[in-house]
Amino acid sequence: MIEIICGETGKGKSKELLARVNAAVKTVSGNVVFLDKSQKHMYELSNKVRLINVVDYPLSNCDEFLGFICGIVSQDNDLEEMYLDSFLTIAGIKDDADILKSIEKLDIISEKYKVRFILSVSRDKDKLPECAKARVVLAL
Repeated sequence: MIEIICGETGKGKSKELLARVNAAVKTVSGNVVFLDKSQKHMYELSNKVRLINVVDYPLSNCDEFLGFICGIVSQDNDLEEMYLDSFLTIAGIKDDADILKSIEKLDIISEKYKVRFILSVSRDKDKLPECAKARVVLAL
């Protein structure tokens, strides 16, 4: 399952994502991972959440990012939820085709390994491709 929180920069997507991850960690039985473009939110996250700073890894495009996600999933059989802040930036997404491809791949990973993905996307809902609009749970 993929859920999207969308809205232009500065609308409060990260704050909402942090609230959701900290609430989820109290109820999920498996592990929770939070991917971000910095360590900025380290002290706002529960210590039960694994924070990964994607910038620490040499990823340069969407395909490499999806491989990175597969690597995380393959190493944690108890992974239940993955939160991706600043999704377009950390995934190296350049256009709508990349959004479509990444959502299709994340869907496959989610279905096969039972991992729920929650994405923060810095774009208005009406500017998202149709495949992404259907997954929006909150538009700010």
